[in-house]
Amino acid sequence: MRIKKFEDIKAWQGARDLVNIIYKAIRDNDSFYRDFRFREQIQAAGISVMSNIAEGFARSSDREFKRFLWIAKGSVAEVQSQIYVAFDQGYITQDDFDKLYVKAEEVAKLISGFITYLLDSKTQKTKQTQRLD
Repeated sequence: MRIKKFEDIKAWQGARDLVNIIYKAIRDNDSFYRDFRFREQIQAAGISVMSNIAEGFARSSDREFKRFLWIAKGSVAEVQSQIYVAFDQGYITQDDFDKLYVKAEEVAKLISGFITYLLDSKTQKTKQTQRLD
């Protein structure tokens, strides 16, 4: 399947799901909701994953796209770290922690797979060009 818009990217779809899970966890706990600075930080990190995938897709080259995918993957790690804080502060249950962490891990793997695909496609293009020389 050819990707025509960023919404077609599985990693972006997973990141969207992750953001929705984060927002639900915040809404479900008054203490989490009232911890403004932390709430804004974890929301921003989650949104950053989605945004960097979309922005990278809109760039003019695979090189730029890969750079934004690496940034998105870093934001996933930031979310994972913040999930520990949310759990340690009693803002989320073990079940919520597990859901968030598993979804974040899934998104990280999707991003890694996409980076690998882009790297492999570049290698294939290079080999094809070398054959023509």
